[in-house]
Amino acid sequence: MRIGLLQCDDVAPELCEAHGNYPEMFAALFRRVDPTLEFQVWRCLDGEIPDDIDAVDAWMTTGSKYGVNDGLPWVEALCGFVRELWEAGKPLVGICFGHQLMAKALGGEVIKSDRGWGVGMSFNRIQSRAEWMEPWQPGLDLLVSHQDQIEALPPEATVVGGSDFCPHYLMQIGEHFLGVQGHPEFTKEYSRDLMALRRELVGDERVREGQSSLSTEVDDTLMARWIVNFMQRAIALRD
Repeated sequence: MRIGLLQCDDVAPELCEAHGNYPEMFAALFRRVDPTLEFQVWRCLDGEIPDDIDAVDAWMTTGSKYGVNDGLPWVEALCGFVRELWEAGKPLVGICFGHQLMAKALGGEVIKSDRGWGVGMSFNRIQSRAEWMEPWQPGLDLLVSHQDQIEALPPEATVVGGSDFCPHYLMQIGEHFLGVQGHPEFTKEYSRDLMALRRELVGDERVREGQSSLSTEVDDTLMARWIVNFMQRAIALRD
C-alpha cells in the first residue's frame, strides 16, 4: 500500500536531532505493523498540495502547531484537497490537526477549547465497535498535544471514541475518512521533551499532569494497526 503523507509541520529544531522529523516518526510506527508500506511526502506547510488524488492508494495528514482557523493560504488549499478526496471516495486518515482539518473542510466546527491544553496521555472509551478495530479492545489511550478541538461534527460523521475532555476524539466519516485527535506516531520521549519545550505556553500544572501520565501504557501500535485495517478496507470498498 502506498500512503501519501500530507506534512503540515516540522518537529522543532531543538528536538529534531533526538527524535527525527514527522515523516520518520510515521514511517517508524506504521512499518512496525506492515513493513511493506511505502510513504510519499507532500510538504503542505510549504504550499505543496498534491494535484493528483490517485498518486497513492491512501492519504494521511500529520499534526501541526498551526490551527485550521488561522486563515493560512496552504490550510485553505488543503481543505480543498480534502473535499476532493471526500467526493472521490479516496481514503484519508487525519491525525490531530488533520482530524480537525477533515471536520472543518466538510462542514464541521473547530474551536479553541475552554478545557485548555491536552498533553501527555489521553484516556478514551470506544463507543461503537467497527469491523476495522482488530484486535479489539474497549479503550484507546494515546499521546496528545492540542488545544483546539472539534466542536461540531460534519455531516455523515460518527464519533466512535472519546472522553469527557475530548468528546469527538475518534471519528469516522462515511466509509473512507477516519480522524483521531491523538498522536500514535509520538513516542513518550518525544512527548516529554515537547511538553518541556512548551511549558510556558501550556502551563506548569498541565505539564506536571502530562508528565505524570507517561507512566501508563500507550496504544500506539494498536492504533496503527486499526488505521492500516481501515485504509485497506476503504480501498477494497472503492475498488
